[in-house]
Amino acid sequence: MRVYYQDTDAGGVVFHATYLDFLERARMEWMRARGFDARELAGRFRLVFIVRQLQVAYIKPAVLDDLLTVSAAVEKMGRAQVTFAQEVRRGDEILMRAAVNVACVGADDLKPMPFPEEIRLSLAEGTMAATEIIRAGQPRRHLNRV
Repeated sequence: MRVYYQDTDAGGVVFHATYLDFLERARMEWMRARGFDARELAGRFRLVFIVRQLQVAYIKPAVLDDLLTVSAAVEKMGRAQVTFAQEVRRGDEILMRAAVNVACVGADDLKPMPFPEEIRLSLAEGTMAATEIIRAGQPRRHLNRV
């Protein structure tokens, strides 16, 4: 993903909270690559994912016009929550790492609910050694675990 002016602060450095947008897009594209988009999750399965906990390490800054790669892989999975390991890279440089714990909740009441079997199986596939790297919305296999 390209860094645009709107992503930066007055100094041309990516604003710290903008990285969370990048991570969200990568997770949603990761799910879309597995056949699930946000509208389908809410409509067909009557569920939404909400961020429960977030751990972030900012390592190096991204700046205006950088081309970034954002990864998403399942690190750990429970009955109603999943933790994604994510990175933001500029080429081979790691700029940011995050562990994002996401809960599965009912779309109507926002109460925790177990993953439907179809989604659980799809998420479980993401725990393998291969990681999906999202580049311009296209998943690609990457052999290094995030």
